[in-house]
Amino acid sequence: MALEQIKMPQLGESVTEGTIEKWLVKPGDHVNKYDALAEVNTDKVTAEVPSSFTGVIKELVANEGDTLAVGEVVCTIETEGGSSVEVVEAAPEQPTAETVKPAAEVQKNAVPVNREKGAKARYSPAVLKLSQEHGIDLTLVNGTGNEGRITRKDLLKIIESGEIPVAAPVESKVEQSQATPQAQVTAAPKAAPVNVPVAVGDIEIPITGVRKAIAANMLRSKHEAPHAWTMIEVDVTSMVQYRDTIKNDFKQKEGFNVTYFAFFVKAVSQALKEFPMMNSMWAGDKIVQKKDINISIAVATEDALYVPVIKNADEKTIKGIAREVNELAAKVRSGKLKSDEMQGGTFTVNNTGSFGSVQSMGIINYPQAAILQVESIVKRPVIMDGGMIAARDMVNLCLSLDHRVLDGLVAGRFLARVKEILENITKENTSVY
Repeated sequence: MALEQIKMPQLGESVTEGTIEKWLVKPGDHVNKYDALAEVNTDKVTAEVPSSFTGVIKELVANEGDTLAVGEVVCTIETEGGSSVEVVEAAPEQPTAETVKPAAEVQKNAVPVNREKGAKARYSPAVLKLSQEHGIDLTLVNGTGNEGRITRKDLLKIIESGEIPVAAPVESKVEQSQATPQAQVTAAPKAAPVNVPVAVGDIEIPITGVRKAIAANMLRSKHEAPHAWTMIEVDVTSMVQYRDTIKNDFKQKEGFNVTYFAFFVKAVSQALKEFPMMNSMWAGDKIVQKKDINISIAVATEDALYVPVIKNADEKTIKGIAREVNELAAKVRSGKLKSDEMQGGTFTVNNTGSFGSVQSMGIINYPQAAILQVESIVKRPVIMDGGMIAARDMVNLCLSLDHRVLDGLVAGRFLARVKEILENITKENTSVY
């Protein structure tokens, strides 16, 4: 018999952790390879974790509601044949009075953990987040994971005990104002929870794993990316007329609608080829200009927002884009969207106009460098050449950009090119096929 481990998979580009929403198995269950073990939520997708082996579930290391970093073990499975495999991050054995000191004693005698010479401490994002939230000095924590690695469960036990290990004060002539930033961070008090008064008739809505993940990703984007915003007005009268003349025949022939949104995605894809800097990402010490043009589109359900991706959108016709938009939206709303259909996006186009919005500022889909909001097409009086006033179909395109990657010059030229493409879509010079 061999003990194998199932780890938290990478469920999307830039995804670093996932939340166990629901276990689909229990210890003792027999599973086949590729059977679904659990439902996992991230900021980008809700997906099932498949089994990599055929065997019997030995232990569920994570509980429902737990958030684990990519690569951390979620459960163990016993298979036949082969040698035993050591389980990384598996739950430790039940502590005994001889092996575990009371939390108060740990706090009282807290000293830095003596790790092997040359060993480098490695902490998962979940561990770092917990330690920062609760002011835990990780150098004083003994980990129970592989090679003494500190796990999320180690910190949860400390937090539940109420005795947080912090470094003992060191006698020094250095003034408090000269203390190192790290020392100040360690000693910082835990932020107080938000106290919202609840009155009779108020409804408290539990935060789901998906909503937590969305909130975390939006917060990260706003904190890390310096957002800039610009808007351009586009006359799409000719485009509207062209689409309206072909929509009925198109639907009868193809079986799905050709929407205005497909024209916008095509125009953006074409402009991205001409302004490749707009198709870039911030990568810490460098900027990565992506070769493929993969357009992320936002699809909302009643309680969440999903961002599937149209791969190589610049190589597709308007018909091909319309088909993919229709198929991806249907998969989101039926819960059949796959994790790989959420990955690889390089630029986001959001159809805010479908809700009647005429002006909005989107939050960038991290780590992308920009997001374009396509607003509602409305008829407005416009002064034409010669001074005549006419009713025209107008739309606002609102661009949010990461100012670390993009400047106003390239963003302005990009929007101007999108405007030019859209205003020249006519029956005579444009084909949807």
